[in-house]
Amino acid sequence: MAGIILPSSSISQFTLSHNYSYDNSSITNSKSISSICNAKKRSVECSSSKRGKPGFFDVILDYIEGGPKLRKWYGAPEFSTEDGSNLEEADESSEEDEVRDAVLVTDGDNEIGQTIILSLIIKRLRVKALVKDKRAAMESFGTYVEPMTGDPKDPSFLKKSLRGVRAIICPSEGFLCNIESLKGVQHVVILSLLSVYKGSSGVQAIMNSNARKLAEQDESVVVASGIPYTIIRTGLLTNDRGGRSGFSFEKGCTVNGSLSKEDAAFICIEALDIVPEKGLEGGEGGREARHSVVNGEEKVLNWKDQPWLHRNTKGRGKVTVEY
Repeated sequence: MAGIILPSSSISQFTLSHNYSYDNSSITNSKSISSICNAKKRSVECSSSKRGKPGFFDVILDYIEGGPKLRKWYGAPEFSTEDGSNLEEADESSEEDEVRDAVLVTDGDNEIGQTIILSLIIKRLRVKALVKDKRAAMESFGTYVEPMTGDPKDPSFLKKSLRGVRAIICPSEGFLCNIESLKGVQHVVILSLLSVYKGSSGVQAIMNSNARKLAEQDESVVVASGIPYTIIRTGLLTNDRGGRSGFSFEKGCTVNGSLSKEDAAFICIEALDIVPEKGLEGGEGGREARHSVVNGEEKVLNWKDQPWLHRNTKGRGKVTVEY
């Protein structure tokens, strides 16, 4: 069974490489968007494009800022931020007739989750996101995102959130362990901090105990589901700008290493495009790829050429990448 290869991908009208090189001429609105970062309950930290070369957040949010202005040109319908009734109507569609074309981001409130959402929007994918405040999400993303608000432990809400979903990206733990069925989902991408939780000690270990339990349960659920999955295990996540540092792929580097949140979000997007092939049902055969990588000295110009991504040539519809 084939493993997973994470290639660099084209995002909308410009190419996103891991060095975050953009063709700024393709961006409709080049106005600095630092003010957008102050949107209600948005935690993404951005740097102004006036300070030099635009960063990852700058370019993506420039695109989003121009979006509402362009809606009139395209004749797109207006959306209501009062109660999100248009979204509710869509949720009532028959499950049997639904088209599974959406990507569900299970945490649309944290920095990594929001970065992933913005990247998915640029790729022009249908995006659903679990958020705490639906109105704030609609004010931030407009109709580019279908925000879902509810009790994450409520089976009916979870079932509703999975309608029309073909793939799931989990930027934090605690979602999958409450799911009764992943039927219809074609790929699950998990950003896991399990290595960090296991490596903590003392008071920190006590503080991380619940998160560790949830992370372990999430992985157990997806492994038992039989659905193709990609687990990206990281070291300590930092607020450093993505694309500035290289990487280290040494075994065990997650013990003392770290990875920027922007880089982590980028890799989740790369992983989404390659679904591990499912092999014969039953049995434990095949190989499982377990690799470690954190920010380091090695530069990556093309992810699809990385030899450590090609080692898992046969698997069980899964790949575990330890960061």
